[in-house]
Amino acid sequence: MTNEFVEFVKDQMAPLGAVVSRRMFSGAGLYYDGVIFALILRDTLYFKVDDGNRAAYEAEGLLPFSYQVQGRTVEIGSYRRVPERLFDDADEMVAWAHAALAAGRRADAKKKRRRR
Repeated sequence: MTNEFVEFVKDQMAPLGAVVSRRMFSGAGLYYDGVIFALILRDTLYFKVDDGNRAAYEAEGLLPFSYQVQGRTVEIGSYRRVPERLFDDADEMVAWAHAALAAGRRADAKKKRRRR
């Protein structure tokens, strides 16, 4: 992951407001108002996905984030790669980011309910 790519993505997310990046694993998480809504790993952007926005990713043929560990594939269904075409359409990128942020907020609300 390069800092240049992280800063580029944060610039693209500027219409959301103050997006903060935090290093995690071998990449970074993107947060807005304390809610994670995106991951950047190996200079690839992944948005948070749930039932509210999953259909858009499936329509694009985008599979869940996955990685290899000890000879097996681990799939993280709550994040999917952002379609490359969004990097050429700032308005659509922000619309997808809003949907990812909404998914992040729903996930955050579920965690808080479970803690009670």
